[in-house]
Amino acid sequence: MRLPSDFLVRMKNMLGAEYDEFIKTYEDERAYGLRFNPLKIDKDRAKEIIEAITLPVPWAEEGFYYNPDMQPGKSPLHEAGAYYIQEPSAMSAAELLEVMPGEIVCDLCAAPGGKSTQIAGKLKGEGLLISNEYYGQRAKILSQNIERMGVRNAIVTNEDTGHMAELFPEFFHKIMVDAPCSGEGMFRKDQIAIDEWSSEQVQVCADRQLMIINNAAAMLKPGGVIVYSTCTFSTEENEGLIQQFLEENTDFVVDKPVCHQKLIQAGFVEKGGMYRLWPHKLKGEGHFAVRLRKIASDDEINYKRKPISGVAGKQELKYFDEFVGKYLNTSFKGQFVMFGDCIYLVPDEMISLKGIKIERAGLKLGCNKKNRFEPDHALALALRPEQARQVTELDNAEKYLKGEMVETEYDSGWTLVTVKGVSLGWGKAQNGMLKNHYPKGLRK
Repeated sequence: MRLPSDFLVRMKNMLGAEYDEFIKTYEDERAYGLRFNPLKIDKDRAKEIIEAITLPVPWAEEGFYYNPDMQPGKSPLHEAGAYYIQEPSAMSAAELLEVMPGEIVCDLCAAPGGKSTQIAGKLKGEGLLISNEYYGQRAKILSQNIERMGVRNAIVTNEDTGHMAELFPEFFHKIMVDAPCSGEGMFRKDQIAIDEWSSEQVQVCADRQLMIINNAAAMLKPGGVIVYSTCTFSTEENEGLIQQFLEENTDFVVDKPVCHQKLIQAGFVEKGGMYRLWPHKLKGEGHFAVRLRKIASDDEINYKRKPISGVAGKQELKYFDEFVGKYLNTSFKGQFVMFGDCIYLVPDEMISLKGIKIERAGLKLGCNKKNRFEPDHALALALRPEQARQVTELDNAEKYLKGEMVETEYDSGWTLVTVKGVSLGWGKAQNGMLKNHYPKGLRK
């Protein structure tokens, strides 16, 4: 691996006697991690059904290392959203955010969705998560991962952070800023990051990061928390940027997380309340994170919620209500909103969507067809097996994932298809066979 000479000189100056130990990590095999999805399974069940996992990631509540030879990304459990494959160090930032159920949270630079889905698991379906991504194609991938993980209370937006600041002044309790960076911490796993790196690009990233975190500051309620993180080593994008931000925003202070001691024991290096994750000190790639709190104020904006347009009426919900009564054992908390003939569920905390570029308007429940309701794939992924009246558990999901019909005990009606007790999709029973409703675009 050929590393940029300017990068090597800087790292030698930064690390001194630890430099040789740091450089040696580029010869070592990197660590592989995944997080089980608490919206679908608990830790004991994860250990039971995810064969690839080995040891826990010490700083991440749902994190495990895994054996890459077992290729968990190709398992039906991955398609079912039982877990999210994520680099272990990248799991650290959402832990520092210390999200609580019921909070209103924003992940401002969210694609592909690792931190958003981690936050969603901690919200436990309560409150509101707005996951934003500026680039349209990446926003689509973010939306797909939100759906796969069965998240009910998330809105995916496709906005510039400056426009987000105008739309949501002092709206959020907590904000994640996993800022686009020069990616030095990813050199060990990503040749493209090496090829695109330059000293000039580091400064370009730092300028953009300062703009993004300033926009985040405008969106945060007094007393709220921002976690700023990068996967790079440069001081310009990390400690230097935070120092500049604090000098320009005197209503912010560095805030020590409750999990501080756990992070130190896991190998994090802390200085001035800012954390470095070094690959020669723990099993993971390079990362930086800091938790910032906005000082409480008596001048908090009284946010005037504009009513959401398109709220579904009784007649529009008629066939959906019939479907729920016949096929489900659960109710839905939130507001039902119509987009064309399709019904979405959005959290009660959501404001008007007018003027916002939306990639995913909450949980898509399904669409009204002629005299009937057809459930969406997203609804299947958001359900646990006990919430459906008809469930077909597959010993081998290969045929189903290819779009083929499979056997069932039921003679008719919508049936939730599961693998190892995790929802995978819909089928419609007819005389002991399930007509496959797994989306054509996802079939293997």
